[in-house]
Amino acid sequence: MIETADEFVRLRNSSDPQECRRAAVEEAPAQVWMEVVDRYPEERVAVVQNKTVPLAVLEILIDDPDTRVRFMVAMKRKLSPDLLARLAHDVDESIRMRVAQHRNTSRETLESLRHDPWSEVRAAVDDRLGGVGSDLL
Repeated sequence: MIETADEFVRLRNSSDPQECRRAAVEEAPAQVWMEVVDRYPEERVAVVQNKTVPLAVLEILIDDPDTRVRFMVAMKRKLSPDLLARLAHDVDESIRMRVAQHRNTSRETLESLRHDPWSEVRAAVDDRLGGVGSDLL
C-alpha cells in the first residue's frame, strides 16, 4: 500500500519499472490521493491512472482545469452514470465523445448528447441508441 503522497510521486518518477507499476496498481488511503492532488498538480493524471483510485477522488477531479485529467477520468470503467452525466456537459468535445462511448452512460445522458454541437458525438450516440434494448438498460 502507498502510505504517503511523497511515496506515490517517488514511485511514479522512478526509473525502476516495478516501482512505476506500484504507482499504477497499489491502493492508497483517500487522504493520500487528496494530498497528491493538492500538493502535486502535475501528478493528477497519474492519480487517475491508478487502478484503485476511489470514485470520491475521481468525482473531485471531474472539475479539474486540465482537460487531460478530465479526459482520463472519463476513461475510467468504474464511473457511475451520475458522474458520466456531469462529464457530458464538459466544454471539451473529446470528453463528451468518451461519455457517448462509455458503457456506463445512461440512456438519459445519451439522449441529452443527441443535441451535442459536435457531429461526431451525435453520430456516436446514434450508434449506441441504434441497438435499443442491448446493454443500455
